[in-house]
Amino acid sequence: MNDLLLSEINTEQEDLLRAVMLVEEFIFEQKSSVLPLIDDMVEYCEQELADIEEPLAQAEHFINLLFLDLLFVETKRQTWPVAALQLAHGISHREIHPVLKAVVFKTIGEQCGFEIDLVFVPEKVMLRLICDQQFAIIFDPLNGESLNWEELDTRLDELPEEPSEYLEAMDTRAVLVEYLNALKNALIEAQQYTGALRCVDVLITLKPDDPFQRRDRGFLLHQLDCFKVAYDDYQYFVNECPQDPAAQILKIQLDNIKISNTILH
Repeated sequence: MNDLLLSEINTEQEDLLRAVMLVEEFIFEQKSSVLPLIDDMVEYCEQELADIEEPLAQAEHFINLLFLDLLFVETKRQTWPVAALQLAHGISHREIHPVLKAVVFKTIGEQCGFEIDLVFVPEKVMLRLICDQQFAIIFDPLNGESLNWEELDTRLDELPEEPSEYLEAMDTRAVLVEYLNALKNALIEAQQYTGALRCVDVLITLKPDDPFQRRDRGFLLHQLDCFKVAYDDYQYFVNECPQDPAAQILKIQLDNIKISNTILH
């Protein structure tokens, strides 16, 4: 992996949009042309918000601008195409994965003067727009629907972990992990294994001890006929997650490979 890319994204302080652009350039080997598109949307929003002074009204109007005027409302889906995880294409065609859309909205919001961040609310990434010291709007980047406090309390009460962990603003590294996982899955679905392997390489750099990324790298290397390294990754996953159903299946396969000495060829 490019050492410059690694040094620039493996930090909590890096500008979020720029970090995503760097990752996209690494995965697809071409620069993003998204900045002029974002500049146009920022200019439009600033003009529409100029005559509104009350913070809550301004925040609510900003959300309406994003989803109604700029046509970013979408319906829930199980899978997303690769193009929906590329900034310029996703914005131009108004078909953009929610995590990537949240990154774009955060950028637009900050340039329009809002305090806005990404938060993880079970089980999705959402946006929190601060209106004043006492009021904030948490909304879904998919369709703009806001989450009231009763709904939020209900979700958090169902968690076995400490609820406050879910409302901390996500740093750049955490958002990149969400984005890269979504992009990896889309690339695997499209059988674009080389691009998916690049995603896993970045993910392993960001989360070096994650056995599930090692499992996925093993799968991708297997598809690309790099079986010796795939074997090592599979073995690592089996050792780290012996109770996982996938590990139990892989263990049988690895034992058969040892018996037949396939690994030596």
